[in-house]
Amino acid sequence: MILVFGSLNVDVMIGVDRLPQPGETVLGPGYQLTAGGKGANQALAASRAGAWVTMVGSIGTDPLAETAIADLRESGVDLSHLGRVVEPTGLAAICVDKAGENQIVVASGANRRTAARQVPDALLGPEALLVLQMEVPLAENWSLVARARAKGARILLNAAPAGAVERKALGEIDWLIVNETEVQQVAGHLGLKVPGSAHDAARLLAREVGVTVIVTLGAAGAAACLPDGSGLAVPALAIKPVDTVGAGDSFVGGFAAAIDRGLGLAEALRYASVGGALACLKTGAQPSLPTRAEIEASLPQLPALKAL
Repeated sequence: MILVFGSLNVDVMIGVDRLPQPGETVLGPGYQLTAGGKGANQALAASRAGAWVTMVGSIGTDPLAETAIADLRESGVDLSHLGRVVEPTGLAAICVDKAGENQIVVASGANRRTAARQVPDALLGPEALLVLQMEVPLAENWSLVARARAKGARILLNAAPAGAVERKALGEIDWLIVNETEVQQVAGHLGLKVPGSAHDAARLLAREVGVTVIVTLGAAGAAACLPDGSGLAVPALAIKPVDTVGAGDSFVGGFAAAIDRGLGLAEALRYASVGGALACLKTGAQPSLPTRAEIEASLPQLPALKAL
């Protein structure tokens, strides 16, 4: 069982010819409202990939709240531990250019009220895989990590958006998933001398903290660095991206679903890489998340992994 502790938002998607520069206004022809938030995206990605998922977070009592949870409910995600608070449901304004690149600003709203106490101890046993991100109060994350470790749960942290992660908390998780910028920032916040490349930073972080560090590399795929110094490089599918919003969350959710199903690290990385790529073929975060059948149909197209 996968337990996702994190954010739920509504995304306002605006297509533009190019992303605005500071102080510049760029016009788009229209907009689309879709559900989002890293927590909700990853919960839905894991559910569509075939896992049983419980989502813990907070939404408001405003009309946008139903938009934020509609896709989760339809997919069968357990929403019984969601909090309803007075703050408005989180909102993200997202511009996407013709190349599929994006620019995002998030109003956290109700996500600021998400608390570890919403998670009962009964959900944190050895059969649980806890998935967290960095869009809810970080102190609540670390409190829940400590409880989950004490109960024997497996723990995956996606350190996005990038921020400081307590060294103690890092030492208690099983997998850290970051992009090229985030891995440098996490290592830097720990006071580590950060090397020039993302690969080197991941190796250093894995060795120093004792956690498996997985770095997503966009069109270059991903790399996993283990505490013993070994590593794996996984390629990406050759695609022409339409919209990269949600690709990282699809990777995380797919990886979690594969691990929860009992797959090893190498196969879980392949599964996640394909899921992340397929999410780039449609617009929007949650509308783009692929199903288990879609991922498995594309797996044979992915080249073999290589040792780092």
